[in-house]
Amino acid sequence: MKVVRAHAWAETVELLRYPAFVVPTIGFPALFFLFFGRAGPAAGAGAIMASYAAFAVFGVVFFQFGVGIAQERSAPWQLFLRVLPVAPWQRLAGRLCSAALFAAASAGVVIAVALGRSTVAIGGFGWLRLAVALAAGAVPFGLLGIALGYLLSPRAALPIANLVYLGLSYLGGLWTGPDGLHGVARSVSPYLPTRHWSDLVVGAAGAAPWQAVSVLWLAGYAGAFAVLARFAYRRDEARHFA
Repeated sequence: MKVVRAHAWAETVELLRYPAFVVPTIGFPALFFLFFGRAGPAAGAGAIMASYAAFAVFGVVFFQFGVGIAQERSAPWQLFLRVLPVAPWQRLAGRLCSAALFAAASAGVVIAVALGRSTVAIGGFGWLRLAVALAAGAVPFGLLGIALGYLLSPRAALPIANLVYLGLSYLGGLWTGPDGLHGVARSVSPYLPTRHWSDLVVGAAGAAPWQAVSVLWLAGYAGAFAVLARFAYRRDEARHFA
């Protein structure tokens, strides 16, 4: 655990030294919520708040793994770290801990803005369920980020990550809710991981029971993205150290 803590500390301190990363990462989802989040009655306000909190967590874990890994994996320092007697999972766990801090901060800002903007009726147990749903839903997207980080070149990572991030967020109903989607978007949405994540967080905010189908969809995507991430990592290892 000392190695994991050391990696997490180094990752966090390094990112905190770049305001150009910290400010947009923490503030963009809340700003997006202010512009496009629709306030409504208590239940509606809680649902849209939960969706944008998921949008915030999604952005942090996806970009910190995907774009961060793509930009760093050929750097001399990262190549040095990879030849040390440290397991890959320890480095990734350290990055995960760092991402969790920024994700919590970004989602926290969204929630604070939502609470100041409208009445959100969520009980104490509802907040706990929301936190669990946000954390569980972040897993498949973190794994997808790892896969893209090792598959894409540094130049391609950012634009492709933006397309995936914004596309999945919209099609999954994180901005408007499923009822705000129409046409092809409405037809495609039920097959996307963001839609099932949205269902979980909205269910938590609205005190509705979680649907087993959403949990199974997210678990299936997590398994598929884990396989892809493992393949991408091994391919990159073979390129640099074969």
